[in-house]
Amino acid sequence: MSGRGRPALCAFAATLMTAAAMLPLVRSSGWIVQAAFLLAVQSGAGTLARRMSLPRLLTVASQALVTVLLLSVVFAREQALVGVVPGPDAVRRIADLLTAGADDIGEYAIPAPATDGIRLMLIGGVLVIGLVVDVLAVTFRNAAPAGLPLLAMYSVAAGLADGGAGWLWFLLAASGYLLLLLSEGRDRLARWGRVFGASTRSSGGLTAGIQASDRTTFASVRTGRRIGVLALGVALVVPAALPALDGGLLSVGHGSGDGKGGGGGTISAVNPLVSLQDDLNQPEDREVMSYRTTSGNPQDFYLRILALDEFTGDEWRASKRGLTDVPRRLPGPDGLTGSVAVSEVTSEISASSSYRQTYLPLPYPATEVDVAGRWRYEPAGRTLVGDSGQTTGGVRYEVSSLETRPSAEQLASAPDAPPEVLRQYTRVPSSLPKVVEETAAELTRGMTNDYERAVRLQNWFASDGGFAYDTSVNSGTGSAAIGRFLKDRRGFCVHFSFTMAAMARTLGIPARVAVGFAPGSPQPDGRYSVGLRDAHAWPELYFAGVGWTRFEPTPTRGSAPVYTQPETPAGDTADPARPETSASAAPSAAPSASDNCPARMRKQGECGGSTAPGAALPTDPGTPVGTVAGIVLGALVVLVLPFLPLLWRLRVRRRRLTGSQGRAPADTAARVLAVWQEVVDSAWDHGIPPDDARTPRGTVDRIVRLGRLDESAANAAHRVADAVEQVLYAPRPMFRPGLVEDVSAIRAGLRAGTGRGTRWRAVLAPRSAVRVVWAVSERWAAYTHRRRTAGENRRLRWAARLRRPSRQQG
Repeated sequence: MSGRGRPALCAFAATLMTAAAMLPLVRSSGWIVQAAFLLAVQSGAGTLARRMSLPRLLTVASQALVTVLLLSVVFAREQALVGVVPGPDAVRRIADLLTAGADDIGEYAIPAPATDGIRLMLIGGVLVIGLVVDVLAVTFRNAAPAGLPLLAMYSVAAGLADGGAGWLWFLLAASGYLLLLLSEGRDRLARWGRVFGASTRSSGGLTAGIQASDRTTFASVRTGRRIGVLALGVALVVPAALPALDGGLLSVGHGSGDGKGGGGGTISAVNPLVSLQDDLNQPEDREVMSYRTTSGNPQDFYLRILALDEFTGDEWRASKRGLTDVPRRLPGPDGLTGSVAVSEVTSEISASSSYRQTYLPLPYPATEVDVAGRWRYEPAGRTLVGDSGQTTGGVRYEVSSLETRPSAEQLASAPDAPPEVLRQYTRVPSSLPKVVEETAAELTRGMTNDYERAVRLQNWFASDGGFAYDTSVNSGTGSAAIGRFLKDRRGFCVHFSFTMAAMARTLGIPARVAVGFAPGSPQPDGRYSVGLRDAHAWPELYFAGVGWTRFEPTPTRGSAPVYTQPETPAGDTADPARPETSASAAPSAAPSASDNCPARMRKQGECGGSTAPGAALPTDPGTPVGTVAGIVLGALVVLVLPFLPLLWRLRVRRRRLTGSQGRAPADTAARVLAVWQEVVDSAWDHGIPPDDARTPRGTVDRIVRLGRLDESAANAAHRVADAVEQVLYAPRPMFRPGLVEDVSAIRAGLRAGTGRGTRWRAVLAPRSAVRVVWAVSERWAAYTHRRRTAGENRRLRWAARLRRPSRQQG
């Protein structure tokens, strides 16, 4: 293989080996095959450009263009011009996929399905990292910094994977980086001869300099190895030091709370419906929980995890909500008044140890929850959320909840919902197909109230519309998925519930979707068993005076509520054969249609009217001082970090040009060689890499030619070269005045001969800053050498002390 092709192949292999660390994040491994092919095309484009001796920037630009075209062909072929060139439609398609991918990452549990959005993020990320690695290691022939993007990719995989990316993935990534360093070392040794050893000048004169050059040649190999060892150490430490990230891919079943049980905080809700299809298609209906309840209507005992109330067009999701401590008694449910017949039931629920969910399944609306562990309360959705890693695995808890029995007349005569409820829960995105609104309007034409419209929608989906229940249909809750469902009329609870909710919103009915479990199946011992296949989603519609009310549009699943069946109205008072709980145990709404209100409820302000959760305000003590200090410190680090190369370069330049002022020969030689080093590094910063195989005069000629220096700057460069040769080869080194001014003239000439981008990079990201890595590596090697030497000396001393002296014969 040619010398040019070997580094490119090593860069390709290093990127692909590191990308393998992301395999555990996705169920299908087919994406990495596709990424490998596209990465090979990208790398081949760079190799071809370098063989054509194109300028470096054109080489990078050609690879970037090829990358864009590849992504356009793979992910936006239908929208691209002639199937290849990305136009406005293709750009919008890519943007939509990136948005969907970001949402999927926050929602799916590991291993996630390879959705189009996740595939784009994975493959696109590999191509971007591959491009950066190829540019650094091959185009600019500097493999050491190429380890940073590789380390970033591995750290992301290790941080997201459950329990880290694993030793196999770490070894693959580490081997790829070491392969890259080894390739660069071989390439440099093939191009280097005797290295100009001016910086190692000693009293031995030229001979000592040549000997030092031999040592430098072999030290380059050791430096590469040390950099590799340092990078491996960082790769080991960084994933272990990453904070525990919660939600979706970041942590399966971990809480989304913000701290250690304080009064406030927020939650970015994880969407559990994304695994619902997998649960429904499990070959074995494994039990996830069981319960016993005093409810007389177990067919209505749905266990609710959370409600999804925000429709973005791409998906339904839960809004970000504030968290509080769990109150002893939960506030009354929003919208429920004393005119609705209710009774309080008690349930004992046991979750399987294998069922690990962030949200605690509860009947709606729960009034009291007795559960051990670290839980937080989200008032708007009336949900309990695990904090600091708390999950439902093996949890046993007792719940008191309300069993509401609104009548059809109460629902039909319900007044308009409050403006804030209408504003939030009737919002639909502009991307929603017109057929949704048109179909809803056509189905409900001539109906006089929201209750009749809601029942009509439910019955149309459940029986009259010719829909089929099919769990093999691709899951989706966005506008496009809803449009396909109305056309194909096949799907499962996700499609039925979200489509009905979207239709209800177009009719002005506040709607959201609850996700959880259907009631399960009764067991001989009196308990109910809830399995994976009982996972379910259903719409909840808001009626003033009743609150959020369940509907069941999915055929063959769950049960239609009694109040949606005109032949069996539910508005009667309590059945004498089924006694209700006493008024003393009443929850936030009145226990019956009676006007009586117990003193206990009057003290709690729960009599009549809508008992909004505003009565139990969060008690947020504020962000701790330590957290604020940490955030400020982190922000300062983020702000300062990009300027560290600039600050280091300024400090080094000042030290070189205003160094030792001694008059001894050694001081003179050190001052001149420091000025020379500044000239070499300034040229390097402006895109002229050092070539240590040349003499000082040959180096200056190269800088003048490649830097296009004017006459003044060229003369200054030659004066510096003359001074260097004088201190290296003259019997007595002498310092020539004006060298500092010559350096300024050379730097001005370099700036004048380069473009604006190169000038900015020379200031903000100087290439010579890589010497910091080299210096750290050398110091670490010296430190470890001293440690080994000291340890060996101690071992010899102890061995000498333990050795018994021999006896002398007299």
